[in-house]
Amino acid sequence: MNKLALRDLTVRGKRVLTRVDFNVPLDKNNRVSDDTRIKAALPTMKYVIDNGGKLVLMSHLGRPDGKVVETLRLNPVVKKIEELTGKPVRKVNDCIGIDIEKVVSKMKDGEIVLLENLRFYPEEEANDDGFARKLAYLGDFYVNDAFGCSHRAHASIVGITKYFPKSASGLLLEKEIEYLAKIMASPEHPFVAILGGAKVSDKITVIDNLLNKVDCLLIGGAMAYTFLKAQGKNTGKSKVEADKLEIANNIMAKAKEKKVEILLPIDHLVADKVEQKARIRVEKDAISDDWCGVDIGPKTIRLFADKIADAKSILWNGPLGVFEMDKFAEGTHAIALAISKTKAVSVVGGGDSAAAVAKFGLFDKMTHVSTGGGASLELMEGKELPGIAALSNK
Repeated sequence: MNKLALRDLTVRGKRVLTRVDFNVPLDKNNRVSDDTRIKAALPTMKYVIDNGGKLVLMSHLGRPDGKVVETLRLNPVVKKIEELTGKPVRKVNDCIGIDIEKVVSKMKDGEIVLLENLRFYPEEEANDDGFARKLAYLGDFYVNDAFGCSHRAHASIVGITKYFPKSASGLLLEKEIEYLAKIMASPEHPFVAILGGAKVSDKITVIDNLLNKVDCLLIGGAMAYTFLKAQGKNTGKSKVEADKLEIANNIMAKAKEKKVEILLPIDHLVADKVEQKARIRVEKDAISDDWCGVDIGPKTIRLFADKIADAKSILWNGPLGVFEMDKFAEGTHAIALAISKTKAVSVVGGGDSAAAVAKFGLFDKMTHVSTGGGASLELMEGKELPGIAALSNK
């Protein structure tokens, strides 16, 4: 990546306006229930503070749709930042305006200010030029460390960069690009990709791109049932995209033409309903009419794990079953465990895959776990992300 990076900037005495992705889940008491994204931005935050910069953080939270929503203020994030950095954080109640400019102008080296939710303004998602300019008043340098938002052309991601002579990637963004771009551009072989999740339609472009790069593609999750249905197999009450059967067949034909091995589940954990109290059983190949697939079966786990064991590069995006329910989590857990035991470079796409790795306590066993679901998918599709394209070149 030939983009300017945080380490290329001399931050001492400078206001470093940093876009982070602190769109974190909150519990019923309005406390942060998962601080993964805040922890991921810690290297950038510490770098600015430790090198005498003035750290001005900006983020969105939830979907307030351009209005002030009291429950979506960034106040719950403050305590987590303080815990992780060991520094006090001054939280302000807006993200633009004279009052905020005054607060930021009085900052001392090493101090932290957190701006209010950017999406309280509709201009943020509209990439409004005036809003971007007002945000830019708050910094001497602009740093983007919000990989999870970098596929969005928003004011704090794209529009703002034109008002800075130097716009750089944060340490997290740099790491995301390094691992995701590298595995897509120059992977070691054998290269195995594992795709799961609900819909084939969400991953068509990803699969098309991967077929030019991988040696083997393992498909699980609900999307596998569409492929199995396309082959004429009974899938019971499992989720199937009936309008995507022809696409599934075309993908299989293209894989054969390119000599890419595609493996689908050969047995299934099925349930009479998708509930923790459901009756379950293992079925081979076809699924009975009144049952639905909720996870890959034990033979499929062994089949997939064998392929993973031989890989030198692994890319995983999407769970292999309804892993949120412990009763249906064994397949996803087993595959995560198999990846963790290899010496391969393992890159896990964001979203549900990252949540699964965290749930099973295997986060640190992967080479890289992405913080961006949609952004990582677009990189896998071979797209250029607007938030990265907008940064200064070295």
